[in-house]
Amino acid sequence: MLKYTLAWFPMIIVAIANGLFREKVLARRLNELQAHQVSTVTMILLFGIYVWVLFVKWPPSTTKQTLYIGSIWLVLTIIFEFIFGHYVAGHSWNRLFQDYNLLKGRVWILVLIWISVAPYIVYQLQK
Repeated sequence: MLKYTLAWFPMIIVAIANGLFREKVLARRLNELQAHQVSTVTMILLFGIYVWVLFVKWPPSTTKQTLYIGSIWLVLTIIFEFIFGHYVAGHSWNRLFQDYNLLKGRVWILVLIWISVAPYIVYQLQK
């Protein structure tokens, strides 16, 4: 499990690159909410590709293992999001929680759901 935990760290680079793409490209062409929604979709796609390639190189051995991987990645992502978002990026706690408001079109939670289930889904597709 250690290698899969360590494999989470490159996802930070993917997320930061996606955020830069949102700010430098999407935000110039779309309003803030639309840019958020599009970058959520691109993040899901990029993470899907990453997990696919990762599992080609290091295939999990069981379905149960994929569920552990997804759980670990979810916890690490939430911790990183709030620690980095608040203490490094300087966002308020309220601002960070706003991205979870589906009723206002904030769809970030879909990324968290995907991070949780992608290991299982990719594993099943690659079997």
